[in-house]
Amino acid sequence: MPGTLKITAWNVNGLRAALRKGFAEQLGRLAPDVLLLQEVRATPDQLPDNWANPPGWHVTWHPAEKPGYAGTAVWSRMPHRVVGVGMTAPRARSAPDPEGRLLRVELLGLPTKVQVGSVYLPSGSSSDARQAAKEAWMADFLPWVTRLRKARGPLVLGGDFNIAHTEADIWNPKGNAKNSGFLPHEREWFGHLLNNGRASAGWRDVVREQTGDSQGPYSWWSNRGRARELDRGWRIDYLLANPAAAKRVVACDTDREAMLACSDHAPVSATLRLSP
Repeated sequence: MPGTLKITAWNVNGLRAALRKGFAEQLGRLAPDVLLLQEVRATPDQLPDNWANPPGWHVTWHPAEKPGYAGTAVWSRMPHRVVGVGMTAPRARSAPDPEGRLLRVELLGLPTKVQVGSVYLPSGSSSDARQAAKEAWMADFLPWVTRLRKARGPLVLGGDFNIAHTEADIWNPKGNAKNSGFLPHEREWFGHLLNNGRASAGWRDVVREQTGDSQGPYSWWSNRGRARELDRGWRIDYLLANPAAAKRVVACDTDREAMLACSDHAPVSATLRLSP
């Protein structure tokens, strides 16, 4: 679409595995201008040469220090410059981001200044210790992202937030009410990110705004049972826009086909109008 910018966020559940399962074909079909990756689980030297530096893309990697774990990246068809790695706020306990969970860049050569960020919030489902780590990260992230919203020009943060915000974002809300990712205080925290009151960070969940109050669209499905077949999932992957970006959104999409091909997450996309 001329005069627009398509931004796609995708937790690939390990890029090396995704490449073996058809990532290239799905990327060609999705055709984003900007790709925000999460759970890359690799360093560039562990990838085939044509994927460490993919032709036609400008790429910044932010791998975790722990091998084969977490990590984010930003790919863009136009040049970009890194403007933030991790949370730069003073006293942020998560800095300097050893798990590779937050990478922000400014896109260059566009008619308007646009920033994007790849976000991978920790999961707390494996243990009490990981839930505590998740909540510490959340405590740092909220004031940081509240200040970030005031950045001049359009800004989009996309990725896996590991929280289903409302009952419309999860297939079985009652059965998951005590599970990490749908705990009441996690959902309340997510509400504070959004434009729902004077104390909020004022971010806009653009997929929900496009789809209204309908159930889903889900972006993650368990491997257990027939969750994928029956579309019994969670919506935990988001594109959050500041007001300057939100007013430019013309379309959103959650691509279940790409999930079925090579990940347990679906890529989530928003198309922005570049003209005022």
